[in-house]
Amino acid sequence: MNRMNNQIVPNKLFPVAYRNANFLNSREGRALRILSEYLQPQSHFRREKIHDTVVFFGSARVAEEGAGGRYYGEARELARRVTEWSNSLTNQKRRFVVCTGGGPGIMEAANRGALDAGGKSVGLNIGLPFEQMPNPYITPELCFEFHYFFMRKFWFAYLAKALVVFPGGFGTLDELTELLTLAQTRKLVKKMVIVLYGESFWKQVLNFDALVEHDMIGREDLELFQYADDPDTAFRLLRDGLTQHYLEKEPPQAEPEEETPAIARSRV
Repeated sequence: MNRMNNQIVPNKLFPVAYRNANFLNSREGRALRILSEYLQPQSHFRREKIHDTVVFFGSARVAEEGAGGRYYGEARELARRVTEWSNSLTNQKRRFVVCTGGGPGIMEAANRGALDAGGKSVGLNIGLPFEQMPNPYITPELCFEFHYFFMRKFWFAYLAKALVVFPGGFGTLDELTELLTLAQTRKLVKKMVIVLYGESFWKQVLNFDALVEHDMIGREDLELFQYADDPDTAFRLLRDGLTQHYLEKEPPQAEPEEETPAIARSRV
């Protein structure tokens, strides 16, 4: 209470902290904003019973009818096959769900392929200066918008059991090398199946053999990934790898509903 001219005047009522938009958007509120980009996706993944994912990376610039149209069509077909296989697995959880960065190009193709198969797919979109908009093929309840790149990358790595990398630019290279580093340094407890799609492209862009020759990586590091040039080969590598490392080794009983299994077993 304040006193004015001998009258008692009520203090201005301020919102509680968690409803105070000015505070939440302030420098001091940054930790809460970061935490929200962890907790909100987590709650949605649990609600939708997403156990793990197959992540598709690749250029946002590839168009269905453009110069890279081949890759668009093949990413769509591969995502369709992965989703059909995922849908055939009898489990209380959704296994090996297609996940992308949510934008156009290869990301759109993969989300579209999952929809072709009647399955759900994840889109981890990021706010960019040129306003990347989520593509229309993402499952609405699994479409997320991130402000922080590192939180978006966290969710790519956390649930992924496999990674398919189509030709792309700086963003694709960044995402690929980060996941390769995590696998190389064993920061991932789980086994990650990594497929580089388009062998000639990747061997021209990244000279892994030169890294071995210069002792920058070990020759055994070349075993962290495999190449594929068509949907048949890529799907076989994904299905066989995921079956060997997960379906054949995991106990048949379902895990507790309140736990996110992939999260519980990852150090990322």
